[in-house]
Amino acid sequence: MTSFTERVRRLPYLGIGVSTEYGAHHSPNALDISALKERYPEFSGFLEVGVEVDKGLDADTLEWVRRGGRTTYHFLDINLDDPDDFTSEWIQRVLAIAEQIQPAWLCGDAGLWHFGRRERGHMLLLPPVLSKESAKEMADGILRLREMTGYEIFPENPPGHLFVGDLHLLDFFAYVMEFADTGMLLDAAHLAIYQRSMGYDPQTGLDGFPMERIVEVHVAGASHFEVDGLAMVEDDHTVNVLPETWTLLSTLAHCASELRAVVFECERNPLPVCVPGFERIRQCISGTTFARQVKL
Repeated sequence: MTSFTERVRRLPYLGIGVSTEYGAHHSPNALDISALKERYPEFSGFLEVGVEVDKGLDADTLEWVRRGGRTTYHFLDINLDDPDDFTSEWIQRVLAIAEQIQPAWLCGDAGLWHFGRRERGHMLLLPPVLSKESAKEMADGILRLREMTGYEIFPENPPGHLFVGDLHLLDFFAYVMEFADTGMLLDAAHLAIYQRSMGYDPQTGLDGFPMERIVEVHVAGASHFEVDGLAMVEDDHTVNVLPETWTLLSTLAHCASELRAVVFECERNPLPVCVPGFERIRQCISGTTFARQVKL
């Protein structure tokens, strides 16, 4: 069996891309991905396709693929730590969708997408329990899915406001990557919100973190809100990116030696207001090995 260090060398450099999920680009004032690709090819290196197998692929995604656009497959319906989720029916449908879009890899938020039996449209997303035991269970699921699909599986740190467990979020994912011998998708926006909600400095926990295992990074906007006097921050995929997120992106881009892809999650915003965010991403990654590989 080859190690992650060997396997990652076979992965393509995708560059800067944008995310989508079923019907996202038909919401009011949504991003026109065709216009993005035509006017800003440097910001449309790939499309990260959010997939629930019960919904499948929408017409915009199919057209993107028909025109030769590259993709990644972002699952929205699997609890990696639950063996009961790995049904033969679900796996076959994942493989059928992957056959259509030919993703570079599979990735997705490594939390609870549903509670109890998987139901269509459930779409509950809670963070994992931050313990070493939970990390082992999640790693087992990653190994299982990698074996069943033949694709690299990269877990993403999910959003959240309350976290249970005795580990820092980054320590938890370091264990997951060690146990599964895998890389990860690090969402800088989710990490910035976690650090703020826990009262940490934005870069707490990065010392000693295996940066060489970060394959993909996400950037997204966030909004402040209040619940019964408690101030909170919501990851809402607007273009209002937190300052901490930009700081984290710059750090990650310069330290993640195997970085292959950066996504700006702005799919429900019109193109003109997204462009400054794309430009800021390019600025943050300037001078890195990643930027040189994708010629930015």
